[in-house]
Amino acid sequence: MKVLNIVESAYRATLEEQDDPVIWLTHALRGAGAQVDVLLLGNSVNYAVHGQDASGLEFGRWKQTQPPQLERDLTNLIEKGAAVYVLAESLVERGLREAEMVKGVEPVRLCDVSALLPRYSRVWFW
Repeated sequence: MKVLNIVESAYRATLEEQDDPVIWLTHALRGAGAQVDVLLLGNSVNYAVHGQDASGLEFGRWKQTQPPQLERDLTNLIEKGAAVYVLAESLVERGLREAEMVKGVEPVRLCDVSALLPRYSRVWFW
């Protein structure tokens, strides 16, 4: 079974869990031998921006000592053979350029998503 995780909701539990649950799940499933890829759209395209740093985040006396490292998480997925796509239109809407993306992230246009989906037996939308 080949799965595409489409992630739209960004920064879900990244403070509490230090990573995005869907990206973590993708790592775990790939580690167990599943073929799982990721398509980031909407606000989640920010995950693919090179050079993010959430260290130093504080709320009152509470300090985030284990900040999310989404660039590292996506890079590791790509190194494991996962395809990581970003919706090109979501980048434009947020003023982001493809040159700012983590190496190996593949932009895909909305008009091409319909050709991407049949490659997968399951599509999970998060």
